[in-house]
Amino acid sequence: MTRNERERQAAAKLFDAWRKDWNLFIRQVLGVSLDKEQQAIVTAVQHNRRVSVRSGTARGKDFVAACIAVCFLYLTPRWNAKGEMIENTKVALTAPTDRQVKNIMIPEISRLYNRAKQRGFTLPGKLNSSDIRTDNAEWFLTGFKADEHNHEAWSGFHAVNTMFIVTEATGIKDDTFTAIEGNLQGNSRIVLVFNPNTTIGYAARSQKSNRWQRFCLNSLTAPNVVEKKILLPGQVDYEWVLDKVQNWCMPITEAEAKESENDFQFDGAWYRPSDLFRKKVLGEFPKVDEDILIPPKWIELAQERWTKYHLDSHNDAIIGLDVAGMGRDCTVRCFRYGDYVERFDKHNSGGKADHMKVAGSIVNEMQSHSGYAVSIDTIGEGAGTYARLIEVCEESNGRLDEDAVISCKYSESAKTSGGDDLTDVTGQYTFANMRAYLFWAVRDWLDPDKGSSAMLPPGGSFLEEATEIKWSFLSNGRIIIEPKEDIKERLGHSTDEFDALANTFHPKAILAVGGSQDYYDPDLEDELYD
Repeated sequence: MTRNERERQAAAKLFDAWRKDWNLFIRQVLGVSLDKEQQAIVTAVQHNRRVSVRSGTARGKDFVAACIAVCFLYLTPRWNAKGEMIENTKVALTAPTDRQVKNIMIPEISRLYNRAKQRGFTLPGKLNSSDIRTDNAEWFLTGFKADEHNHEAWSGFHAVNTMFIVTEATGIKDDTFTAIEGNLQGNSRIVLVFNPNTTIGYAARSQKSNRWQRFCLNSLTAPNVVEKKILLPGQVDYEWVLDKVQNWCMPITEAEAKESENDFQFDGAWYRPSDLFRKKVLGEFPKVDEDILIPPKWIELAQERWTKYHLDSHNDAIIGLDVAGMGRDCTVRCFRYGDYVERFDKHNSGGKADHMKVAGSIVNEMQSHSGYAVSIDTIGEGAGTYARLIEVCEESNGRLDEDAVISCKYSESAKTSGGDDLTDVTGQYTFANMRAYLFWAVRDWLDPDKGSSAMLPPGGSFLEEATEIKWSFLSNGRIIIEPKEDIKERLGHSTDEFDALANTFHPKAILAVGGSQDYYDPDLEDELYD
């Protein structure tokens, strides 16, 4: 074997190693030291189609995004033995303004391109003021301002390997993301990086959805801050964070600290952050809008508790059932054992209701365990399943309790049979209908300030659904939840998981399993639904 052949084989082997490990390419070719959290983001993008990164100030979000863009540009194309490109690659960088593209994104790319050259690695293509262009018209990186009025700008980004990196993504309209989504075919990637300035919009929703790999770059955990010295030039430093702690936070005692408030310890003292500190330093969303039913943090805490709990018995459960029908994809069963929600079972209906099959699955659960109750939304398709379950109970010769099958009608009054109002746990609020009462019961159950021990399984669509639901007061002071159609329009799907859980808080279901009466006046127990 000649020396040239050996060198070609060694180069091919090294290039193959870079393809398998983008972080290796970043270290060896670009000469960059990323911190562990940034490296995790790189790995996530390498292996997942959608990655969302919210970040505190100067935490390196745009820099790691630039590293990812260069990796994708040079490590995804493929050639045949003749040197002909058989898999092309296109990378698009975009932001709400020209300034963000030209003064932030492209300069980061330029520094990496030139740094590689200084280290002896000449990357293909010509570096220009707004792009990198190679001799192949189907292989390039380009940056431009996102324009929600010009969806045609995205039409040229069909390729075998396609990447879209969107910085300051909270400033871009949903219509633009709809156009980008249309290009996510083949080996495609979309990466969102942003400061969490708002709780609404596509970027904010990406941090709630299980479709996305989600990250938060917290300035308090930056290496320069943790070590109190400059390890990574350009990243946020200790002195800057110290100034913001002193000016944007309120000192508290450890006894006052609450996870739900994002309270934190810094240099041995405890602090409560302002919304400005929450966004700029912690990389957290601002306190949820007053009309949002469930703050995301409450759900995150419940999911953390779930991972540490072991369920000893599968008896004494409430099953919340939301039955799918025409035009809906999934029937959802929620299994709640006290404060522990074991799972949400989803079954695709194919747009066709199957009352007998759904009823059979519930009967099987009730026969296999003791102390089960099922609460069914009987407005619509659930009515058929409810009717069948009542028939089965009547035919069971007492083996199945008819009283354990509850008709949950969202439109009915939130009152006892005696006409008294059902209230929240404080006795302060009353409700426009049963739907508002049940949804608020979930809120009370999750509220950390009320000593919540709620446990929810991670994953699924619950977080995304719960944090999109809005509430308000009627003129008579009663609480009402916004129409389901309004929520569905924002989400793109129904709140099936949330509805299934809400059903488990129906007062009659709680009584059926001998549970707590926290969500209504216990003095009304005897007259409730006699």
